[in-house]
Amino acid sequence: MSSSQPSSSPSAPIAASPDGADAAPAALASRAPHVPADRLVAEMVPPPRFQGARFDTYIPDPNQPSQAEAVTVLGTFAAGIGGGASAVGGRRRWFAKKPAAPKGPRGVYLDGGYGVGKTHLLASLWHATDAPPERKAFGTFVELTNLVGALGFQETVRTLGDHRLLCIDEFELDDPGDTVLVSSLLSRLVESGVALAATSNTLPGKLGEGRFAAADFLREIQGLSAHFRPLRIDGEDYRHRGLPEAPAPYDDETVTRTAYRTPGASLDDFPSLLEHLSKVHPSRYGAMCDGIQAVCLTDVQAVPDQSTALRLVVLADRLYDREVPVVTSGKAFDELFSEEMLRGGYRKKYFRAISRLTALARDAGPLVTGV
Repeated sequence: MSSSQPSSSPSAPIAASPDGADAAPAALASRAPHVPADRLVAEMVPPPRFQGARFDTYIPDPNQPSQAEAVTVLGTFAAGIGGGASAVGGRRRWFAKKPAAPKGPRGVYLDGGYGVGKTHLLASLWHATDAPPERKAFGTFVELTNLVGALGFQETVRTLGDHRLLCIDEFELDDPGDTVLVSSLLSRLVESGVALAATSNTLPGKLGEGRFAAADFLREIQGLSAHFRPLRIDGEDYRHRGLPEAPAPYDDETVTRTAYRTPGASLDDFPSLLEHLSKVHPSRYGAMCDGIQAVCLTDVQAVPDQSTALRLVVLADRLYDREVPVVTSGKAFDELFSEEMLRGGYRKKYFRAISRLTALARDAGPLVTGV
């Protein structure tokens, strides 16, 4: 028998190898990585799942004309993003005359339900924009706020102010403080000539609906909305389009056996992992998954509260970005969140997490069967 994590951190499970092997799988609950600020900047590129995303690899649903229209609009938007007269050698000439602020919306906002391909389109825009990688940035809303926290507001403005394009995926506002922060940041970037693109499940003018009623919060939302041209994308979740239902959870023995025979797999008790996530900043969840080829979880249960649920959403996003299959025992993924959560202000985040985890569970099938 060997522990799946060091004895100094007792929250992770102790699993015995079904084959009597000495080595045990890694445990996510044993990882609390430090992520330097320069890594946060360097990693602001489309995640591995979308490295090959291009407009011509996006397959519009013929029954949803808004999808094909989005490809056309975004292609035109990419072609219109220029370097600006004040950019030389990738750095702004600070002594040059400040360019006039562009008139009208300086960005596009992709609105639609989960699974209609918004992230694919956003990554395609990043790839199609004629600029070196260091002059384009791609990250989730959470990653953007984490960058500000790591660099400070002014340094973030200087770092991103040279860029031609900033892509923000899953633009969700979880508290009024982040609203004010990002509103101010985007305003400064627009003044510097940075083009913006964002995805969300909610139109800009409706962000925060069902969460906060403060007048200041709503006023900031309206300010953000003015920066974007909303582009509606209709359709059903492509992850379920013509595909079978998610596989049922396995038993503990099957999950453990799969973890031990899969190189690079992790093995965790689900409640212990949720407890560990509360001690690690969400900006580190991606680094926590470094080198992990499959995630195996025993005793999956409904999440106990909203804070825990939101942390799980971030982890699900990082696993999905990295195409890490997930093998579980316990409850099915559609039982993770309570009915109250699925009716509340964060419901679209939770549905997205269910959708993505379901896709990763399908991907894990061959690991379990050995096919």
